Amino acid sequence: MSCGQAPDTEQSGLRKVTFQSDWFPQAEHGGFYQALAKGYYQEEGLDLEIISGGPGAGVLLKIAKGVADFGMFRGDDAILAASRGLPLMMIGATLQHDPQAILVHADSPVQSFADLDGRTVIAAVGMTWIPYIQKKYDITFGLIPTSYGLTQFLADKDTIQQCFLTSEPFFARQRGAEVRTLPLSATGYDSYHVMLTRRALVRDDPDLARAFVSASIRGWRDYIEGDPTPAHELIIARNEQMTAEHLDFSRQALIDHQLAAGDPAKEERLGQLLLERVQRKIELLQEFEVLEKPMRAEDVATVEFIPIKNP
Repeated sequence: MSCGQAPDTEQSGLRKVTFQSDWFPQAEHGGFYQALAKGYYQEEGLDLEIISGGPGAGVLLKIAKGVADFGMFRGDDAILAASRGLPLMMIGATLQHDPQAILVHADSPVQSFADLDGRTVIAAVGMTWIPYIQKKYDITFGLIPTSYGLTQFLADKDTIQQCFLTSEPFFARQRGAEVRTLPLSATGYDSYHVMLTRRALVRDDPDLARAFVSASIRGWRDYIEGDPTPAHELIIARNEQMTAEHLDFSRQALIDHQLAAGDPAKEERLGQLLLERVQRKIELLQEFEVLEKPMRAEDVATVEFIPIKNP
């Protein structure tokens, strides 16, 4: 069977399941594609289909409605959606730390988040970190909706833009721009990126959730610690805009910034989800009046499917 080729489900006895990604295939999805390419999902009895995301993918709604069995998204936005009534459950982490950052030119006067006061930032309007930053530093800044490109940023050295540590710095430097980043995690606003499903699946089909989480974490360990070639070949085959150079940069950023595996000194590990940390995020969102109603970590997250030790 070729890399990533779907098996004959009826012949193999595998269970067909769908996973909705948050963006087009990229290194931030590497563990899932590694698990798919190397047959880890099949070993757990699953015929997994990864559905590409992108602008307007509607990941959270698709999961809540059962259009997709599993998906991935930012933890803070999942909490916010759950507070608004979507029956979502976090079942594991894809990233221990938030790769989101502010991108500025190297000679920009913006040296800290407080320096954003009175300026304008190109960002995804509606993200929960925006009111947090403004209230934490007692600042205001204008917003321009992002077009998910760098045209305006590269044309004007005064431009400030939301970015991912794994992506935009690569393209900016590739086009000759010297840039710096201000990681969002440095502000104390450090969100998990998580694996999600709907509450009914957790209740009615826990073995399915356990199989998916186990294979996914195994894929992430292999992708980060082993040879990423199987995932990269599959990602490039499914995303014609992706290059090997970009994938290598992004994977290295995941490693260098400890985004996926976390910090061993803090007892963080691949896939780990701590209810205490989810609760602190909920309380932070409540403090900054982002949540629409009080919540507990157990309302939106469970750790029952995360192996005690990584597979």
